[in-house]
Amino acid sequence: MNRFSRALRAVLVCSAILAVASPVLAQDSTAIVSLYRVAPGKHAEFLKWMAAREAAAKQAGAQPTQWYAHLDGDSWDYIAIAPDHDPVRDGKADAIARQQGLAIGMKASLELRGLMASHTDTIAAGPFTAEQLVQEAGKP
Repeated sequence: MNRFSRALRAVLVCSAILAVASPVLAQDSTAIVSLYRVAPGKHAEFLKWMAAREAAAKQAGAQPTQWYAHLDGDSWDYIAIAPDHDPVRDGKADAIARQQGLAIGMKASLELRGLMASHTDTIAAGPFTAEQLVQEAGKP
C-alpha cells in the first residue's frame, strides 16, 4: 500500500470515528483526535498510563475518551477521541492526578513520550454527517 493510500485510509478512519463519536461530543463542538504508535513492548504500560490520567479527568468532570484499537491496515496502534481542553477542568484533573502521585506537566509529557514511537494530535469539529458538511460548505 503506497503512502497516499495509507493517508487516505487514515483520513477515512478518522472521519468514520468522528461520525460515531456523538457520546463524547455535542453537535458543533471540538475534540482532540490522537493517533498513537506505541513503542515496542510498551503497550500495557501505555494503556495503564492513559487509564490513570483518564480516571483523574473523569473525577474532574471530563467526558470519557473514546479509544479505538488497531486491527488491520496502517501503522497506528490506538486512536483516542477526547473532549477538547478546558482550562478549569484540566486544572482540576492535574490536582487530582498530583494527589494520586501521578506526574503532571513536563514530567508527565516526558513519561508519555517514553512510551510512544510517535503520535499526532488534531483538533477536530463535529460530529457531522456528510450532508451537514455539504450544507455548511454552501453557506456564504
